[in-house]
Amino acid sequence: MDSINIWEWVGYLASVVVAISLMMSDIKKLRWWNLIGAGLFVAYGLAIDAIPVALVNFFIVLIDAYYLVKLYRDPPPPTE
Repeated sequence: MDSINIWEWVGYLASVVVAISLMMSDIKKLRWWNLIGAGLFVAYGLAIDAIPVALVNFFIVLIDAYYLVKLYRDPPPPTE
């Protein structure tokens, strides 16, 4: 049986983190967890020379970072 290398574990961890992010009801938590998962997928994609995986997840990191900055900068809308 082949042993699992460290990058496979990073890929599994990234999958779990992204799945956890999708269970969040708080949008800030969702964005943070998703950013971490996508960041792990960027590392994984680069490590296994899967450039499309790295690129799409880098784009997701940028999107999450943009919305996190926006969430922390802009005051929440008033509730009725």
